[in-house]
Amino acid sequence: MSELAGGRVLLKLENLQHTGTFKLRGALNRMLSLTPAQRKKGVITASTGNHGLALAYGANLLGMRSLVFVPRTASKEKREAIERYGVSVSVIGRDNCEAQMHAREYAAQRGMIFVPPYNDPMVVAGQGTIAMEILEQAGPSRIDEAFVCMGGGGLISGVGGYLKARLPKITVRGASPVNSPGMIACLKAGKFVTIYQKPTLAAGSSGGSIVDGSITFDFCRRFVNEVDTFTEAEIANALLWFIETHHLYIDGSAALPVASFLRHHKELRGRTAVVVICGANMSLETLKELM
Repeated sequence: MSELAGGRVLLKLENLQHTGTFKLRGALNRMLSLTPAQRKKGVITASTGNHGLALAYGANLLGMRSLVFVPRTASKEKREAIERYGVSVSVIGRDNCEAQMHAREYAAQRGMIFVPPYNDPMVVAGQGTIAMEILEQAGPSRIDEAFVCMGGGGLISGVGGYLKARLPKITVRGASPVNSPGMIACLKAGKFVTIYQKPTLAAGSSGGSIVDGSITFDFCRRFVNEVDTFTEAEIANALLWFIETHHLYIDGSAALPVASFLRHHKELRGRTAVVVICGANMSLETLKELM
């Protein structure tokens, strides 16, 4: 990628994270912020997979009781991965919005702590540790541009917020699927809007309809300079190109910033860029279909 850009390209490999995605950072940071009394009550969330997996891993690590609600659209592989940590999984709702509604009601009735996937300052701060590590690991050279996937906005809010605080002139570029550009639709409208979400290869960071009042909306307006959307074909091509050229397994969400890099690499000559490779939780069946 550095050769292609004619500059210096760094990869932040969250695909090597314990649960296979960056989500562990935010979920664990939220759980670590709980009081001893809150920890005893246990934690609950709703997730299509990756956030639920992160909560399960973190709760197991901290010895906390936990429960994950998943919609009927969640893959069997991700449900089984969550259950391997000894966490109960409840399948309910047509989509993640319905699953989240049920999870919040369940938490309120039983005094459990609901851990949202992105609409929480401690979750956003946890994702921001990625940017802290980037600047620690990148060395003295200045970073000019950051490529980050953008779903509900938790990842790019945390990463963009920290990078902008340290490097005010850096360009933070968000990438979303055409089939689910929830946050981009809100940013363009200047308000919270509901969109129709179509299936996407980048399901792990699918924007869907952003929770009304989400803190990430204002964060994205402040910290994200440019946004791009990508078709399913572009996401698939970027994914296969990256696996072939860098021999690292990634998923559709991680392919988004790679696709963004491929679209803009000619603008990076002589500059330094970082691409956040956010995850690798894609089934082998999906990879076979793409190939």
